[in-house]
Amino acid sequence: MGMEVYEAIEKRRSIRVYTKKATEEQLKRILVAGAKAPSAGNRQPWEFIIVEDASTIEKLGEIKYQLNRTFTPGPGETQKEVEERALFQKKSFENASVVAVCVASGQAPSGWLCIENIALAAVAEGLGTCIVSYWDEGKKEVETLLGLPQDYELVCVLKIGVPGEEGAPRKRRPEGSWLHRNKF
Repeated sequence: MGMEVYEAIEKRRSIRVYTKKATEEQLKRILVAGAKAPSAGNRQPWEFIIVEDASTIEKLGEIKYQLNRTFTPGPGETQKEVEERALFQKKSFENASVVAVCVASGQAPSGWLCIENIALAAVAEGLGTCIVSYWDEGKKEVETLLGLPQDYELVCVLKIGVPGEEGAPRKRRPEGSWLHRNKF
C-alpha cells in the first residue's frame, strides 16, 4: 500500500479480465481516495454507486455492447472484428466490482480527477481498473437504470478487480513531443 505515486502511474493499465472482485475494504479505501480529488470550488460533486445486482451489471454490459457494435471498422478491420471487440467488452464485466461515478450536472471535469485518484489507488491495492464510457441514448439509459436524480449525470462506470491479464502495453508519444511554451 505504500507504492510511490510515479510507480502507480507507470503500472496503471486498463484491465478487461478479472479473477475476482475488489474486497469491500479495498473499495472503501479507493473510493475515499477518489473523494479526496480536487474539485472546482471544492464542490466535491461526486457520488458513487456500487452496483452489486447481477441483472443490473448484465444490463450495463449489454448497453455498452450495443454502443460499441455501432463503431465503424478501423483501417484493415472487419465488421466481425468490431462485433468481437464489443462482445469482449460485454464479457469484461465478469468478476469485477462495478462502480458508477456520477456528478452534479456540469461538473464532469471534477469527476475525471476523482476517477484518476481511484485508478491510481486501485493500482496501489494490487487491483486493475477499466473505465467504461457511455454516450447519447446509452448514457441516458444507464442514468435511468441507476436512478440518477435529474440534476446528476453519469461520468463513467468503473470495473475494478484482481487483474486476470497484464493489460496492453502502452503506446505513448515521444516524451516532450506534447510540450509547447507560450504558444502552440
